[in-house]
Amino acid sequence: MSEENDSLEQFLDEIKKEWFDILDYWAESTIDKHNGGFLGEIDNSGVVNSKIAKGVVLNTRILWTFSSAYNYCKNERYLEIAKRAFDYILTYFFDHDNGGLFWAVDTAGQVVDDRKQAYAQGFGIYAFSEYYKASKDQRSLTHAINLFYLLESKYKDDEFGGYVEALSKDWKPLSDMRLSTKDANEPKSMNTHLHIIEPYTNLYKVWENIELKNSIKDLLAIFYNRILNQQTFQFQLFFDMDWTVKSNEISFGHNIESAWLLSDAARVIHDEKWIEKMETIAVQVTDKVIHDGMDRDGSVFYEKIDGVIDKDKHWWVQAEAIIGLVDTYKITGNKKYLDRAIQIWTFVKANIKDGKGGEWFWRVDAAGKPVASDCKVGFWKCPYHNTRALIESYSRLKE
Repeated sequence: MSEENDSLEQFLDEIKKEWFDILDYWAESTIDKHNGGFLGEIDNSGVVNSKIAKGVVLNTRILWTFSSAYNYCKNERYLEIAKRAFDYILTYFFDHDNGGLFWAVDTAGQVVDDRKQAYAQGFGIYAFSEYYKASKDQRSLTHAINLFYLLESKYKDDEFGGYVEALSKDWKPLSDMRLSTKDANEPKSMNTHLHIIEPYTNLYKVWENIELKNSIKDLLAIFYNRILNQQTFQFQLFFDMDWTVKSNEISFGHNIESAWLLSDAARVIHDEKWIEKMETIAVQVTDKVIHDGMDRDGSVFYEKIDGVIDKDKHWWVQAEAIIGLVDTYKITGNKKYLDRAIQIWTFVKANIKDGKGGEWFWRVDAAGKPVASDCKVGFWKCPYHNTRALIESYSRLKE
């Protein structure tokens, strides 16, 4: 028994230290001292790409990360960095004419992609609600609430339910609604709906509004009835407007990320019916990821397409698997889930964590070698998945 306790305490000590180390990396290496805000891209060797556009997703995730860090430990340095992100987002990404958040700006802050992804508005809510909790700046809560109403009024599909992927800067339909070139060009996706319920849940923690609560319940029902394949216990990825499935990919990371975030949403709104349903699903989905998506060393593969597994190990997938497994352990009390979370952490320490340059590599290949062409900081490479996984796991295991 003492060996088990020693193993758990070591895990807790290590992930808490790693959380602070990641925050230090972003605080020390990513500040853009020439143009304001944060650098848009740094490669694996530490070289800055000074010409790359800056994305709203990266910047809102930085705002959430440092706001969340301040809320946990009250370090004023983290609040200062969060304020830097907040000010930059409002100055350069916010559309003062039409409302909402633009997709990308250049290094000088000029808008280079004015599309309004629902996904980006969601991350705005996530970041603004967390910053409000940290700063008590009423403007931040107001922006979060306004983005909630914007999603409800502009993106919500009143006929079939759910939310469309993207609109133009002045709320007109777009022919290309993709988040990235690897995504299917379909009007609805699991990923966007996940990152709408996630910020709605965070906003509800500081603004217990009945409309918001009902929207969270509607999203839980959509995940349960439309997005989840209840025969395979996997979340389908892309859909037509009427929820006809338009993809056959399996994303192991999104499956386990959804499992714990949906359970968390049900808990936050204190809905016992949905808590029971979502916690049951969380266990089923997690078991499926363990069975189909885990390598022999305990790490988690990226995805499966047409029956073929992509055996790369992405940083965010390992992070979400750690917190997903810890959450399933808390639901069930079954130590096998905690053991697997610790096994993934062991893999991360040996393969994903950059012991020399800091932070985590984006991915390693099947042999455990970092992919040189990936970036350390970028449009999608952010501090949110790993810092959140580490501190959420630490906090839950300390309860």
